[in-house]
Amino acid sequence: MQDLSAQGWPQLLALLVALVLCSLIGLERELRQKSAGLRTHTLVGLGAALFMVVSKYGFGDVLGDDVNLDPSRVAGQIVSGIGFIGAGLIFVRQDVVRGLTTAATIWVAAAVGTAAGAGLWLVASAVTGAHFLVAFAYPLALRWVSRSRPATVLLEVRYADGRGVLRAILAEATGRRFAVQRVDTRRATGDGAAGPAVDLALRLHGDGDPSELAVALAETDGVLAVHQADPGGDE
Repeated sequence: MQDLSAQGWPQLLALLVALVLCSLIGLERELRQKSAGLRTHTLVGLGAALFMVVSKYGFGDVLGDDVNLDPSRVAGQIVSGIGFIGAGLIFVRQDVVRGLTTAATIWVAAAVGTAAGAGLWLVASAVTGAHFLVAFAYPLALRWVSRSRPATVLLEVRYADGRGVLRAILAEATGRRFAVQRVDTRRATGDGAAGPAVDLALRLHGDGDPSELAVALAETDGVLAVHQADPGGDE
């Protein structure tokens, strides 16, 4: 029979710590509207914590001279298993890989939950804090470092077909010190109020201001929508 004395506040506290910390990580992803958000990160971390709690306390009734268990083996299985979820978040669109950062964050949430379930609450809290440092401070530092060098920009533009808008878009981009690296167009699905439309993926490289370019394109006659995407695709 299972030893009920192995169940109590220490185990519940470990799960609570995992719930809180992984919810904070998931909230950051949710606010950025990523494919895996609050619920996914919370459940991954909470599940990892429960696996560790079960591994540490769940087999006391079968231990004996002839039975030896290695609780650390569960942590290795969590690392392997979480890879399936992470792989499902990564996809390629127009030769750009997306979802890498979210997949890595899922992996970190699982690690935080595992640490919390193992009773390493201080370590789990420190890694959660490190996640927010990477998520918020690193992009600012990268923008500061890359301010003095040419940048690669990926713009997704929808424009009305048959009105010569593409020429105006390319002229606007080159006029703002950007070189056109790649142009991909495809017919937009469905016709809007402006009639047939085209979806354009425009990859640029230069030392101009991407935000000012996006605003200028949005004000161009015939342009229906402009979205600045991440050229590295790591989100």
